[in-house]
Amino acid sequence: MTGMTRRPGFFGRGYNFLILFFLYAPIFVLIAFSFNSSRSRSVWTGFTFDWYKSLVQDESIMNAFYTTIIIAILSAVIATIAGTFAAVGFFSMRKKWRTPLLHINNIPMMNADIVTGVSLAMLFVALGSLLRVNFFGFATILIAHITFNIPYVILSIMPKLRQIDSNLVDAACDLGCTWMKAFWKVIVPEIMPGIINGLIIAFTLSVDDFVISYFTAGGNVMTLPMKIFAMTRRRISPEINALSTILFLTVLAMLIIINVREARQEERLKQSQLMLNR
Repeated sequence: MTGMTRRPGFFGRGYNFLILFFLYAPIFVLIAFSFNSSRSRSVWTGFTFDWYKSLVQDESIMNAFYTTIIIAILSAVIATIAGTFAAVGFFSMRKKWRTPLLHINNIPMMNADIVTGVSLAMLFVALGSLLRVNFFGFATILIAHITFNIPYVILSIMPKLRQIDSNLVDAACDLGCTWMKAFWKVIVPEIMPGIINGLIIAFTLSVDDFVISYFTAGGNVMTLPMKIFAMTRRRISPEINALSTILFLTVLAMLIIINVREARQEERLKQSQLMLNR
């Protein structure tokens, strides 16, 4: 029948299964061997939490973990604030100006991470030589993370701005609100789901980033993905498996939260539309 979607056949389901298997099987093997009682990467000898205990007791790993969390929180909050105001500014522009600026905003998301990392590193080197200051360190990583997070925040908020009834803002202004008060009382509550989604996405991307951090960190600061890379250059130990498992589960939890929130928002939007149609 026309208009009905066909379910994938046996070969289609098998093909999808193989793709998912080759994508996630190595991760599940890594998670399983993070609980292996021996250092073997091929023989299972028993279940243990010893590698997670030694991971927590390793001062260098915990310092990298704290640095990663602090950078992720700060960059996500700053990028969300800047991205919110930028999204509102873009939405208030005329279409002939808004469209090209949104295309420019999408360039960092389509760029390879190595391009962004090298570009920011060259910028910091140029500023450092001009001002005779060594910029590389915590501040440069934070600026780099804010830079690549802002476009994702804008992309999360723009659809919510398009859903706002412009008459609400006009009515608030007619009732005595200043533009800024109307922004906080009317616009922000309406776009809050997009703001929260942008915050979670920015935090997730910051925790997961390696390439850009590698080029902008210098020699004094190390994030968790950089620490994992440095450990794998010497020898792959079960501690790396435990650390990678924690990082994977953290990112997975954040992505699940984002998808659940989006699903609930779509469901609420459908219910509100059904009530309006009645």
